[in-house]
Amino acid sequence: MAYEHLLKIATPDQGAPKRFTDAGEAVAHLQRLYRDAAQFLCDRFGDTLKNGAPGDTRFRAFYPEIRITTTSYAVTDSRLSFGHVAEPGTYATTITRPDLFGNYLRQQIGLLVKNHGVAVEIGPSTTPIPVHFAVANDSSITVPQEGAGEFTLRDVFDVPDLSTTNDDIVNGLGFTYDDGAHPLAPFTAQRVDYSLARLSHYTATDPSHFQNHVLFTNYQFYVDEFEAYARAALADPASGYTSFVATGNVEITDPEAPLSYPQKMPQMPTYHLKREDGNGITLVNIGVGPSNAKTATDHIAVLRPHAWLMVGHCAGLRNSQRLGDFVLAHAYLREDKVLDDDLPVWVPVPALAEIQVALETAVAHVTELEGFELKRIMRTGTVASLDNRNWELRDQTGPVQRLSQSRAVALDMESATIAANGFRFRVPYGTLLCVSDKPLHGELKLPGMASAFYKTQVSRHLLIGIRAMEALRDMPLERLHSRKLRSFEETAFL
Repeated sequence: MAYEHLLKIATPDQGAPKRFTDAGEAVAHLQRLYRDAAQFLCDRFGDTLKNGAPGDTRFRAFYPEIRITTTSYAVTDSRLSFGHVAEPGTYATTITRPDLFGNYLRQQIGLLVKNHGVAVEIGPSTTPIPVHFAVANDSSITVPQEGAGEFTLRDVFDVPDLSTTNDDIVNGLGFTYDDGAHPLAPFTAQRVDYSLARLSHYTATDPSHFQNHVLFTNYQFYVDEFEAYARAALADPASGYTSFVATGNVEITDPEAPLSYPQKMPQMPTYHLKREDGNGITLVNIGVGPSNAKTATDHIAVLRPHAWLMVGHCAGLRNSQRLGDFVLAHAYLREDKVLDDDLPVWVPVPALAEIQVALETAVAHVTELEGFELKRIMRTGTVASLDNRNWELRDQTGPVQRLSQSRAVALDMESATIAANGFRFRVPYGTLLCVSDKPLHGELKLPGMASAFYKTQVSRHLLIGIRAMEALRDMPLERLHSRKLRSFEETAFL
């Protein structure tokens, strides 16, 4: 900013960058740097609210960064899809909330050091921390709306900058840092902070509660069943689950403890069945529509989950299907439109073998059907996702012809979006839907669908999703995060 040379810039003294070959020590230093920077901004912001803005000083602190330089083309283990850079050069990433991402950072840094045999450099970056994100960690401070305070916020502190908050890295648009360093991770610190704030808003739970395995649904029925399952799991010491968090950050460890919910529910109520290692299960009720599905996955992606699955309702398109049957998606017809600018429709979104096997095995386990008998209650095929819930009310000729040509077996509004964003963000994805209506065959979704039979199917459906996630949890990360989701120009970090 041209006018800044007229101001004195006050920043915390964080010293010169340091080099580390121990991932634990590197993360500890990242945590110190971030804590000191965030505390500096909180303190200065509190003083400014109390005493007014200094006329000649701007307060600024910087995100910490990880940086690595390698000069060798030496080939690493070709079976790995992450943990290494492709060619010599300097790679960097800015970091936020290293407390929240501690396990992830230790794992990724450890692989880098091991695979390249060089140290990582940890120090302050040149990217300012917006004051909104710094004070978000202090519940006693609230940033007033612009114009509501007694000083102009942007004159004294840095604020979020949308020009540097984007998906250029994951979209493969050739992002580099100002000094020419290539990206080391799929998201910059500002992009992560933006999504952490959005997650708190849309889900009414703190991002720290999110688990590594995420189920998406579009019906409240599944939430009720998830709570019941969580209480049973907490009652079983062998389950490995330690607590259940409901919307509003209400956390229980006693299976009989009551749960209170906020008077006004958020747009996407979210629930977490937690394990100590973070490998529990999060359930997000995204509601109806591809826009909601994109919003949820855009923000959850920064948490780098190990898998996400859609377990919702769909329209069955085949006369042989019955209400309550399951559909395992192995392809997607994308007519949802919300991701066309980020991931063109000509990009294939493949089925992932590891996810498909986990889901089919879970269906067989829960229904006690195998082989040819399993086909009685489950079809594998193309799932189509539209952006118009009431497509039946318009001329049906075009949509029906495309559904037929694509060999689609089911239709919904969210699955293709969730799968496509999984592909875009390198998050393993899958879809198992339950048939709730058959609009092409005269069976519409009516209030009678809330029958005892249908509720039974919801219970089985959710249990299948949980069992699949538990199978994926036991799979080695290098197998689950396979090369199928990685291009020839990839970040080293997952």
